[in-house]
Amino acid sequence: MIEDIIGAATEKMDKTITNLSHEFSTVRTGRASAAMLERISVSYYGAQTPITQIASIKTPEAHLLVVEPWDKQIVNDVVKAIQASDLGIMPSNDGGIIRLPFPPPTEERRKELVKQCRHIAEEAKIAVRNERRDANSKLERLIKDADVSKDEVHRAEERIQKLTDKHIAEVDELLKRKEAEVMEV
Repeated sequence: MIEDIIGAATEKMDKTITNLSHEFSTVRTGRASAAMLERISVSYYGAQTPITQIASIKTPEAHLLVVEPWDKQIVNDVVKAIQASDLGIMPSNDGGIIRLPFPPPTEERRKELVKQCRHIAEEAKIAVRNERRDANSKLERLIKDADVSKDEVHRAEERIQKLTDKHIAEVDELLKRKEAEVMEV
């Protein structure tokens, strides 16, 4: 019973760390990354479809992405979707291939990106703490149901706190690495 609660909490905290890594991969640094386009959707035959599902995305060099839609008729729709996104990049289009040049961000833009990363990291910390709270409330319910002793629950709460501390430290480490990557000129 207690092990199930701790196992579930561990699994959910691990998922939070995985999601954080994914969120950080979509934050624009000076380098081009296909992950930056994952959030952008294009109206394709009446349905909003992610660019990654309707085009091949290549990174021929560190500061350039090349998007090649499989259906050449939607090239202009893809360009419009990229322009409407929050990437702040002007795509160039030759009728079949879309080139996205990623100039190195300015100092001011890098500071904004660091703020964005800190906000994402704080949300991850909140999610980890919520998991701790949920697990602890489940443990408290075990006492009320008289299934386990208070000592067992107390030991389990200590284990959950150690898990929480470990995951918060992972969030901080990921944030530190991402900040260094963003501020790198």
